[in-house]
Amino acid sequence: MSEGVKWTVLGDDDYLEIANNGRKPVKASLRIAGDIPYYGANNVQDYVEGFTHDGEFVLIAEDGTKSVDNYSIQYAVGKFWANNHVHVIRGKSELNTKYLFYYLQTVSFIPFLSGGGRAKLTKGKLVEIPIAFPPIETQNTIVSILDSFEELSTELSTELLNRGKQNEYYRDLLLTFPEESIEV
Repeated sequence: MSEGVKWTVLGDDDYLEIANNGRKPVKASLRIAGDIPYYGANNVQDYVEGFTHDGEFVLIAEDGTKSVDNYSIQYAVGKFWANNHVHVIRGKSELNTKYLFYYLQTVSFIPFLSGGGRAKLTKGKLVEIPIAFPPIETQNTIVSILDSFEELSTELSTELLNRGKQNEYYRDLLLTFPEESIEV
């Protein structure tokens, strides 16, 4: 018989690992250029030599997110450098990290933020965020469906962009007249 949906919090180390200890900020002027992505609160900030983490992780903005309504959640795989503006977490055996990434995109972080002008998600509040997860097989199915949807969405966006360029080209071609054919 299949188990139902479980509820826990991001601080539950039976299901999640918070890998913040490896984070290390480096000023832009001191970074050594390389091929490894250097993540900040809102995405890749640079490419550097060296790395702080290696594996599959979800990065959650600690501070400096562009929008509190659409909180910055990133998915990182392989070697990367995380600065101190992101929390670095991943699921353990019963929690698919990519499922966690998709799930966290549906969470309102506003109740967990502190500070005025620059909202901050402290580790103390991060660990209180509730998460729901079904059995691992269901998580894997959800991830597969959402990955397919994301791929189709990217293809559609690319196609729409190309169609727009094509339309501009033909519009300009139709509205451009040789100078000798213009009579006043």
